Amino acid sequence: MEKEKKKDKGGMLSVIAALGANVLVAISKFVGFAVSGSAAMLNESIHSIVDCGNEILLLVGNRQAEAKISERHPFGQARAKYFYSMVVAMMLFFAGGALGIMEAAQKLFYPEHSVENTWLVMAILLFGLMVESASLHVAFKEIKELNKDRLPLYRFLRESRHSEILIIFAEDSCAVVGLLIALAGTLLSHFTGNPFYDALSGVLIGVLLCTAALFLAREFYSLLIGESVTEKDLTRIKTSFNRPEISRLINIKTIHLSPTDILVTTKIDVKDEYEARTPELINDIERHIRAAFPAYNIYIYIETDKYTGKITNGEEDGAVPKVHRQSKQGQTHPASVCKQLLRNAVRQNSSDMI
Repeated sequence: MEKEKKKDKGGMLSVIAALGANVLVAISKFVGFAVSGSAAMLNESIHSIVDCGNEILLLVGNRQAEAKISERHPFGQARAKYFYSMVVAMMLFFAGGALGIMEAAQKLFYPEHSVENTWLVMAILLFGLMVESASLHVAFKEIKELNKDRLPLYRFLRESRHSEILIIFAEDSCAVVGLLIALAGTLLSHFTGNPFYDALSGVLIGVLLCTAALFLAREFYSLLIGESVTEKDLTRIKTSFNRPEISRLINIKTIHLSPTDILVTTKIDVKDEYEARTPELINDIERHIRAAFPAYNIYIYIETDKYTGKITNGEEDGAVPKVHRQSKQGQTHPASVCKQLLRNAVRQNSSDMI
């Protein structure tokens, strides 16, 4: 019997924290741009507005992912998170990165603008840096909670199926680095009297956002089309099939339907002397797998077959169903009887025609 689907809130606290931070920072940055005309401040303002829209989309995606199972969507709509995450990555690239680069590049090649009220701009940037750092701290705390295997940060980000935490970590990291770049550009423009550095910092911020968006898009594309469980989780699943009743695990396939929803399909070869206990065996395997992943909702489909060693689509396959197995010595197999009846019918028809 399937367990009731658990509500996955992993990563959503960081989304809410980031939304609150970006609303405050976006307002302050637009005020800073209005009084200074800074290209870097304009780029940062666009970045914060885009981030606000991104967090709202993530919240919508999380709500959509909690939709109940239906006939049209038998596994629910948990993968909606991955779709909305991909939309967010595209918005970050086009609205946050590309648009910012175009605005800053125009001022880079035509540096007629000047940066005014420099100290007010710096104060706003420092305020934004504190708020974004606090939001990044929340993201780090959630990563620590989700990273139960204590993987290095980069490896965790690559292997994590929690798309929302990937986005928030990337956004907050880019925000902190972008604010530092904007501060450097503002200071250089102030002390040199050359607005070139302000425009250059705007371009660098845009390039940073585009790079992050491309990384996220690559990860979410893989999640959207379907990623298997990690190697460590696959090993844990396979241990459930290490039983004396099973002669061979013919093949196994897994796919993440969401960060905490997994589909597992397997084909096993049960020893002849244990075939009568197959239903009980399968139920016990399912209980063992679910016990190993208490925080996951797992759909499990186990098929019994006979291993032949045949290679199909690059993998070993069991291609001989039970009804087609060779009969034991001294017994007549139903398939052999059918073949003999067919031969007799053909011979009789041939005799009638003659």
